[in-house]
Amino acid sequence: MRLPAWFAEPAEQATPEPELRVSTLELFFDLVFVFTITQLTHVLVAGLEAPEPGHRAVTIGESALQVLLVFGVMWWMYSGYVWLLNSVPPVRPARRVLVLLGMTGFLLMALAIPTTFEGGGLAFAVGYLLLIAVHGALYLQATKAIVRVVPFNLAATVLIGVASFLEAPYTYLPWTAALVLLWGSPYFIGQKGFTLRAPHVVERHGLLVIVVLGESMLAIGIGAADLEVDLGLGVAGALGLCLAACLWWAYFGGDDEVAAEHALASAEPVQRTRMILGAYFYGHIPILLGVIAVSGGIKKVIGHPLDPLKPSAAIMLSAGVALYLAGDFWFRRVLALRQAQVRSLAAIAALVATAIGLWSAMAQLAVLVLILVTMLAAEHRRTTATTAP
Repeated sequence: MRLPAWFAEPAEQATPEPELRVSTLELFFDLVFVFTITQLTHVLVAGLEAPEPGHRAVTIGESALQVLLVFGVMWWMYSGYVWLLNSVPPVRPARRVLVLLGMTGFLLMALAIPTTFEGGGLAFAVGYLLLIAVHGALYLQATKAIVRVVPFNLAATVLIGVASFLEAPYTYLPWTAALVLLWGSPYFIGQKGFTLRAPHVVERHGLLVIVVLGESMLAIGIGAADLEVDLGLGVAGALGLCLAACLWWAYFGGDDEVAAEHALASAEPVQRTRMILGAYFYGHIPILLGVIAVSGGIKKVIGHPLDPLKPSAAIMLSAGVALYLAGDFWFRRVLALRQAQVRSLAAIAALVATAIGLWSAMAQLAVLVLILVTMLAAEHRRTTATTAP
């Protein structure tokens, strides 16, 4: 997403930057965040199943709305911590302790996700408050510009807390307001004062995508729990792995990480921050939401691989692939990387494959793998033809 030019700020002089790579503490932090992705997958799948005793029945549409709202506010703060640790590396014991405290807030929020809209919203808000308190305190060591961000974070926390005292559908109103407030805040906060190191940003998001794709493998294990390992289950599991591998290849298959680092490093600081917002904050939203949907769809396929899928489950699986490809295309466009137009065609074909799932769950999974393999082969052929002497 290209942020509009009407709020552009004066350019800053670029200065040589010390090299910074992702620390093991940041990888530890990412594992806690991926637990929230797992929880959100459960919330999404809940819209396809009968409610547990004591829980209100929700439709798949309502489950999808819940996933979007919770993911949206958590992704804002995850990105906030990426920026924080880019500017304030956790090299001192005190910083590490504070980051671990922030992780505690993330964990509390993740634990509250299943009941966030059924009375657990206050626990979520408390975790969010802890998260933003640590974030603001640490970021002050790098720049006073964080003061412009804190009021938006606090306002969103208050809205989430208010929502915990409301019942559906009214609880969704303050949640939506919080999401709009956070996602729209860059237009008012501005980008000046947030100088970011390009290699760290690229590496951190790449590692996150890998770890989140691993969550789809957890979906295979969860869906296969207590099932006999027969031919159908084995083939469905292999196809699920192939689908995740194709998604990995679509993101990491070329030298785009190096090109992304170069595109960001060559931009002046304010412009670089705007590019990171567009490519790595906004652009990765559909990528990660796509993985959540794919994981939920794979879980339903693994449970009954030879049966037809419900329309909502078939849509979830295909829409997840289409979202992932759309987000990847968006991300490339913002950074002016090599854009493979065939990805838009593959996204459309993935949506069409929904109809196959109404006949056979495994067949839909196989067709989605075939679409992605064909897309990757076409891109490779085109790249080879372009670079040939």
